[in-house]
Amino acid sequence: MSAAIRYTIVPSHPEAHLFRVTCTVTEPDPRGQRFSLPAWIPGSYMIREFSRNIVTIRAEAGGKPVRLTKLDKHTWQAARVPAGRALTVEYEVYAWDLSVRAAHLDPTHGFFNGTSVFLAVEGQTDRACEVEIHRPNGKAYADWKVATTLPVAKGEKGAAKALGFGLYRAADYDELVDHPVEMGTFTHTTFKAGGVKHEVVLTGQHDCDTGRLCKDLAKICAWQIELFGKPAPVDRYVFMTMVVGDGYGGLEHRASTALMASRKDLPWRGMKGLPDDYKRYLGLCSHEYFHTWNVKRIKPAAFVPYDLAQENYTRLLWLFEGFTSYYDDLALVRSGVIGVDDYLALLSKTASNVMRGAGRLKQSVAESSFD
Repeated sequence: MSAAIRYTIVPSHPEAHLFRVTCTVTEPDPRGQRFSLPAWIPGSYMIREFSRNIVTIRAEAGGKPVRLTKLDKHTWQAARVPAGRALTVEYEVYAWDLSVRAAHLDPTHGFFNGTSVFLAVEGQTDRACEVEIHRPNGKAYADWKVATTLPVAKGEKGAAKALGFGLYRAADYDELVDHPVEMGTFTHTTFKAGGVKHEVVLTGQHDCDTGRLCKDLAKICAWQIELFGKPAPVDRYVFMTMVVGDGYGGLEHRASTALMASRKDLPWRGMKGLPDDYKRYLGLCSHEYFHTWNVKRIKPAAFVPYDLAQENYTRLLWLFEGFTSYYDDLALVRSGVIGVDDYLALLSKTASNVMRGAGRLKQSVAESSFD
């Protein structure tokens, strides 16, 4: 084992929505190692209590059980182990939240954010770690692939290949949980913008004109890269979309975004013009891509580092979300994807929504950010 901390994650029972996870620590705290699971995920500023989905948990060292004591809703304390012994915690995560912020597993696909499945090793979150992602057992899953921007563990035995199961690595815990993972039989296409390879992953039934989608996204991404200045902060970026009957949302990550969209939001073969649903989806993609700079690289001091165990207060979300919302649709017109009239219609709708609400009369944007 080359990394100080190693995880494995297995979609052990897709039909029961269970991931089996292990976390092995080569140098556990001699006083007794603590583990914790985040209470929230960056980009979605609400307490989510992901630990409620851990349904079983145990620890062992050298093949012998180690006492594990739960200290609070998301923290566990392992008893001391003999010097030189590695400590392994094994647990199951119930994954039945079809959203962009948690984890979901069934016989059609698997998706997870690291904040939902990887315990933090307290006192060692700055150490390098590896994660081995396994394929579910059974012929039904033989064609499954993996989409993630987690760095491949190059040079290591079992290192993952492109779109493959296997070994990945991260420089620290913060990086580990900032690369969502999608697995299943998905559509995968690529395009280049600003010298950067971009990938589009679509999971679920759809009739998307991926050529049209990539063409439009390339214009939007190229414009944003020019706005912030080359080089882009990433050398690879992935748009992951779970295509559903009815759903909408997105969450930014350092080199990818997890999206959810309805089938009607995507461009279809033979489509004429730009339907409102497709413009909305492009605006969502633009919004999350803009976050690659605004909040992922430029962020409130209160978020450096993130404290994922409790609320992180800031009065600046109006800047990091508000500015991003301003630029998401603006990028569509500035890049030439939509016309001025279309943009003004979108802007008018946004202004109308704000003016109809009473929130602007009750709180400042800074107060709203804090709350």
